[in-house]
Amino acid sequence: MLRRLGVAVTAALLGITMLAEPAQAADFNVKDYGAAGNGSANDTAAIDRAITAANAAGGGTVRFPSGTYRSPNSIHMKSNVTLQLDSGATIMGASGSGYDKPEPNPNDKYQDYGHSHFHNAMIWGDRLTNIGFVGSGTIDGGGALITGNPDSGQADKIISLTRCENLTVSGIKLRRGGHFAMLINGCRNVVSDRLTIDTASDRDGWNVISTTNVTITNGNFAGNDDALAFKSDYALGQKLSNGNVKVYDTKLSAGCCNALMFGSETCGDFTGYDFQRIQIQGSNKSGLGLVSMDGSVISDVHYKDITVSGVRSPIMLKVGARKRCGNSPGVGTIKNITYDNITINGASPSFSPTIMGDVDGHVTDVTFNNVKINVPGGNGPMSTNPPSNDRTNYNPNSIGTRPAYGWYIRYADRIKFLNSAVSFTNNDGRPAVIADNSTDLTFDTFGWERGTSSPTDFLFRNTNGFCVRNSGSPRVQNTGSTEKCGVSNDFSLAVDPASRVVKPGETASFTVSAASTGSPGPISLDADNVPAGTVVQFNPATIVPGQTSTMTVATLPDTPHGSTNINVIGTAGQITRSAVAILTVGDQPAELELSGLTVADTGNAGDWSLQTGLRTGVAQYGDRDFTFSAVPEEVAGAKWIRTANDSKSATQNPLARFTINRDALVYVAVDTRLGKRPWMDALWLDSGLQLVNTEGSPKTFRLYAKGFRAGEVQLGPNGGASNYTVLVE
Repeated sequence: MLRRLGVAVTAALLGITMLAEPAQAADFNVKDYGAAGNGSANDTAAIDRAITAANAAGGGTVRFPSGTYRSPNSIHMKSNVTLQLDSGATIMGASGSGYDKPEPNPNDKYQDYGHSHFHNAMIWGDRLTNIGFVGSGTIDGGGALITGNPDSGQADKIISLTRCENLTVSGIKLRRGGHFAMLINGCRNVVSDRLTIDTASDRDGWNVISTTNVTITNGNFAGNDDALAFKSDYALGQKLSNGNVKVYDTKLSAGCCNALMFGSETCGDFTGYDFQRIQIQGSNKSGLGLVSMDGSVISDVHYKDITVSGVRSPIMLKVGARKRCGNSPGVGTIKNITYDNITINGASPSFSPTIMGDVDGHVTDVTFNNVKINVPGGNGPMSTNPPSNDRTNYNPNSIGTRPAYGWYIRYADRIKFLNSAVSFTNNDGRPAVIADNSTDLTFDTFGWERGTSSPTDFLFRNTNGFCVRNSGSPRVQNTGSTEKCGVSNDFSLAVDPASRVVKPGETASFTVSAASTGSPGPISLDADNVPAGTVVQFNPATIVPGQTSTMTVATLPDTPHGSTNINVIGTAGQITRSAVAILTVGDQPAELELSGLTVADTGNAGDWSLQTGLRTGVAQYGDRDFTFSAVPEEVAGAKWIRTANDSKSATQNPLARFTINRDALVYVAVDTRLGKRPWMDALWLDSGLQLVNTEGSPKTFRLYAKGFRAGEVQLGPNGGASNYTVLVE
């Protein structure tokens, strides 16, 4: 695997044809076509004239200088045209009956009215190519767009596009969108960056329907209904594909309904979705919702580095049997889904995280890794029988109050929970987990809490092959079920030596090895955080546990001086582990020194101290007698910070500060009942390493690692359980 290659070289290796950048498109200023921009004149006709002129010229940019462009009629987009709204420019909707009438649709019985008609919008187009909405201005419905079913001449959408290709929506803001701020159906090749949607007073933010090849970055979408929803309906008279979608670094919130949602319209199949670094704040239905109601197969959906708060239903996966689609569908399935590094604070005691398959379509092959969910709790003991379920309804309330405060699972196969946890804020009388009619359920290093009156902790009924291990001492009950705990399939990576020093133009070599439990399978090697002006290569690029690979890092004569923590990443199936190789270009770094430790928890600060030579047998805390019983060889001998266990509930942020004299790798060993802390950003990596102590009930601590430059290091609070320990190499 090569990194930091030039664009042309990379393109050649991948067989990509690099096209010359087109000449700058001409500008068509709407004021030159009669637009007043004074907020009172009707500027629609002038806008349409500018769009027509740009299209007739072979393409161009229709520019809106600062001003308010009142548009009480529909604007008609055309191919090869980009609308650019300058700072201070607003296209403003207006009340009345001047918008285009909804076109007839013989398939409108298969989806809601708003999904079936597209012409009744502020801006619409069909079968367009190479179009865009860019700039820093705003398109505002003005409170005039309809949130329900509009009368003829009224609009219920800001932007409505069907069967489009090569769409760019970046930088602008959409406000007060009626039923939809933006609805696209049957499109492909969509790019959006820095789009803001503020339609919390109305309904949906952005509905992406039957669309492929989508990249959304740096968005901020606030809706009242669904903030960002991926759907597939029958409005265009056929079952269409969906997929190859990436959503990164985006903030979402929803008032009444769903924040990040699949469905409910789910006619076509969905595959290849990647969601990373998403923040969700508020949702009265699902935070992360994924339903198949109309026969679709939903597969290969991946969620990573997501924080969720204030949602009624934290995570819901459901297969239903509504079958509202024109192709006589059966019951669909949901499969091959992963959740990594997810932190959720739920807001309802009734809608616990749920996996609800269907008797005719199970949910299969789902992995939760480092998924921590806290729910309000507060329920007393209740029946543990399966809750009611309306197979034709997708809402979280279509399933009765869950009999578990944590996970309720039914009709699901091959579900894994790794280094994950459920907890409650208020004492709850329900079990942590209940599963019915499922197979191959694994809970490995799973944190849970026990309510004072709960009948059991884990309950399995008619479940073939369940396993609860490395998860404390839970009470496990089963009826008609079988336990099957083999050796867990996992691995860890090690890099030798841990660091290398080279001069610019020289090459450094590291040996990468893998140790395993079980049979994780072949491990593909890759690297990121590679310094500029270097190339990294693995030989071989794939190993199995017990084998080694040589990682060669080649520098150039002009590679900048400095130290870099290269992340060496191994992937085996759905398991990803990492290690760090420190490369210093230039002079040998000074010996690592820690100094200047300060602790905001002043009442316990005296029990914190700087230490050297981490090893088994030494006291973990300054205020406890617990010692370390297991220390991985990768960190044995490291310099470290002995903390105070009584600081575990301190809330100051930062809690601790200290100084390192050179670039170094900092590990924070966190109680596995907690997992990755909310203050840890995406650069904190799960090393796969663990410390174990000699507490009465021994506790295990997962090591999360991040590289820091020389200077001050700040660490946040622990947040309960046993306090963390800090290691530095």
